[in-house]
Amino acid sequence: MDDDPSVLRGLTRMFQVEGYEVEGFSHPRQLLERGPGPRPGCVVMDLRMPELNGLELQAELGRAGWKQPLVFISGHGDIPAAVKAMKAGAVDFLSKPFSTEELLAAVERALERDRAASRAEQEHEALRSRFSTLSPREGQVCRLVARGMLNKQIAAELGTAEQTVRLQRSRVMEKLAVDSLADLVRLLERLDSQP
Repeated sequence: MDDDPSVLRGLTRMFQVEGYEVEGFSHPRQLLERGPGPRPGCVVMDLRMPELNGLELQAELGRAGWKQPLVFISGHGDIPAAVKAMKAGAVDFLSKPFSTEELLAAVERALERDRAASRAEQEHEALRSRFSTLSPREGQVCRLVARGMLNKQIAAELGTAEQTVRLQRSRVMEKLAVDSLADLVRLLERLDSQP
């Protein structure tokens, strides 16, 4: 994204020649209206643009739930702007003039970050899906087992028979496809560590 038509055309051509699928926007509102493209992806944008500067657009994208990483380019970049962009999650901040290699390397870092985030989201969704197969009582048993409680302790806690807890524990392990208490604990840690 760049409000200078010649820069926008040049960048679009360069990315196309390198084999990337590209959409060019000359105004921040166009990007906001378009929404995120297919993943993996990233946004390369100028710091100075009409109506919203790059930092303001970065904040708007964040509020809109945009997940694709950003690479800033600017002929007017200063250290405070670069620091602010990076603290807000930008992958890179390149000052013009920059080499094609520098820009392509920044874009590859951004794409790899997006690929990794996408894989983590898919893994988390798969974990949530497996966990959602548990009945409410199995979910309780699962959490208590993961805390290291014995079947008889769980039975006392839930006011049920130990044999019932043993059966529910077995179903939990089967539904979550785990073979040991350690695997169950790791699965729940991964599940709970994601937003």
